[in-house]
Amino acid sequence: MLTTRFVDGAPNWIDVGTSDIDGAASFYGSLFGWRLRSAGPEAGGYGFFQLDGRTVAGGMQLPPDQGPPSWTVYFRSSDAEATLRACEQAHGRVLMRPMDVMEQGRMAILADQAGVPFGIWQPGRLTGLDVAGEDGSLCWVELYTPDVAAAAAYYRAVLGLETSAVTFPGGTYTCVNPDGQGEDAMFGGLVPLADDPAETEPYWLPYIAVADADATVARAEELGGTVRLPATDIAGVGRVARLADPYGARFAVIRPLPQQE
Repeated sequence: MLTTRFVDGAPNWIDVGTSDIDGAASFYGSLFGWRLRSAGPEAGGYGFFQLDGRTVAGGMQLPPDQGPPSWTVYFRSSDAEATLRACEQAHGRVLMRPMDVMEQGRMAILADQAGVPFGIWQPGRLTGLDVAGEDGSLCWVELYTPDVAAAAAYYRAVLGLETSAVTFPGGTYTCVNPDGQGEDAMFGGLVPLADDPAETEPYWLPYIAVADADATVARAEELGGTVRLPATDIAGVGRVARLADPYGARFAVIRPLPQQE
């Protein structure tokens, strides 16, 4: 699972762009206990979702012409410009060129060879999220893609990600981890779109750790969210569910199995 020992290629930030930031803040506040704090007047309406005073995500309201509400996963890069060039060479697209975010760092928005957007964060004063891998915070990410082999090659070239196959009853799962960090640094997986008829388009999906997946699903429905996959046991992993907030931004929750000593 993900930790805040961020290295190049690891997810170090997530944020939600939504049509109603106040409504989203109410939803995630009631679901996870998050509180939205403004990043300041110079941040253009951007805010930090915090849990017990620690930042777990970002968020802002977007105009309708910038696409439907969605979560974006950002990956650490020590050189955003070099990552941009690698993206172009690997037949991806640049959606937003690297830009300074005050003195906090540099960000860019890219798209992979299948058109899936993702972010790059080059740390300045802000290295990334304050907490990860704990209840109420990001602990895993998953890419739904039409071609796992092509996605693995792309993210290897652009972010230096390594892949490995993990067998489970009924098939295999392709895990990803930063270059040279070993399997203990696994933070996500690549999933063929064809394996899940409920998923019709490629995208990155963030997972939030929770103490009780079933209770979280029930609460999300009460708050106006949508259940895209009911709480389901995954052997050797935990209990997971895929959801969408009331504005359509997709995310997942997981109650991980206790780690073996």
